[in-house]
Amino acid sequence: MLVNFYTPIIESILTSSITVWFAAATTRDETKLQRVIHSAEKVIGCSLPSLQDPYVSRTRRRAARIAADPSHPGDKLFQPLPSGQSWALVHHYTAHC
Repeated sequence: MLVNFYTPIIESILTSSITVWFAAATTRDETKLQRVIHSAEKVIGCSLPSLQDPYVSRTRRRAARIAADPSHPGDKLFQPLPSGQSWALVHHYTAHC
């Protein structure tokens, strides 16, 4: 029953805009967030995924959506890898005046 509460409420709070902030999070930030997850695990009585899992899956989905949308300014920034499961970031160089 508590798992049904955790997933929509707590996980959505912890992962809000995760594709933006997680890459810039410090080790200290990640440790504090992992404590919150560990506390939730104690309360609901089962193990939960780390923040790395939703970050990776949401980042992959976001990259796929950007690459599939020709009207998006970043649609040419990603190329699918041969496996088809990950994306490679194409490096673009700009001239600075």
